[in-house]
Amino acid sequence: MAKIIATVESVAQAKKVLEAGVDAIQFGEDYFGLRLKRSFTRDEQKELVDLAHAYGKEADVLVNAIFHNDRINQVEEYLRFLTSIGVDSIVVGDPGVVQVLKRLEQKPAMRYDMQVMVTNARQINFWANRGATSAVVAREVPRDELKALVQGANVPIEVLVYGPTAIHQSKRPLLENYFNYVQKEEGRSRERDLFISEPMKDDTHYSIYEDINGTHIFASNDINLVMELEELNQMGVGIWKIDGLFSEEEPYTEIVAIITRLREAISNGQFNREMATIAYQKLSQLKRKNREFDTGFYYKDPKEIQ
Repeated sequence: MAKIIATVESVAQAKKVLEAGVDAIQFGEDYFGLRLKRSFTRDEQKELVDLAHAYGKEADVLVNAIFHNDRINQVEEYLRFLTSIGVDSIVVGDPGVVQVLKRLEQKPAMRYDMQVMVTNARQINFWANRGATSAVVAREVPRDELKALVQGANVPIEVLVYGPTAIHQSKRPLLENYFNYVQKEEGRSRERDLFISEPMKDDTHYSIYEDINGTHIFASNDINLVMELEELNQMGVGIWKIDGLFSEEEPYTEIVAIITRLREAISNGQFNREMATIAYQKLSQLKRKNREFDTGFYYKDPKEIQ
């Protein structure tokens, strides 16, 4: 069965998520990780690692920023810290971090993630030969290509089964620049709930926010693949990711529990379409009111994706 990794935004929530049955919790520090619900202090990161291990589960840390010279020089110290507290794995996208990892005698397992860049098995295997133990596949990979990718990859791949899809990041403070231009003082954080819309497409509402890593834009809808979980399992997808970036703290715990229960049903041979439909309806009640669901690129014809 697939392994489930879920993001967390507090130590208290992490405890509930672990009790719900996930295999690993994911968190990080915003100086080194992108698109975090919350940046954790070093003491909190140690507490989360200890908590995960107390439940017999794993701690997965995002070190997925694309680093400029000022920050890449700080990465080695952070990786040594993560090793010292017993982190099980880290998510890496910058080859510079891979080079730093090579210098360390002791280090966490490396999981490869370059977002939209991970679209074929050969790329995954290239990084597997350089130490990656798994890879995060691009959200834009449709079902037919995903099947071929799973068969060709030498390490497990991770697919987002619930949560938002990032479609753009700029290191530039675009919101700050805009508000400076219009001479307004406005909040720019994720909590501000800002959206942008395409001209002539009134139904679009891309979430946008700004933090120390620049400006982040997300697709209008959140991915929800609960109706496809059995197929993903049959396909051999090794890791299911649940991302609570735009979920409220309390409902998110129940969202995680619903998906872990579906995995258990699949494992026991008790899964059926009606069960998945009920789960989908419950998730619809738990999601943020200003975000809807879709299946992303999953059902798209590969020929339509350019």
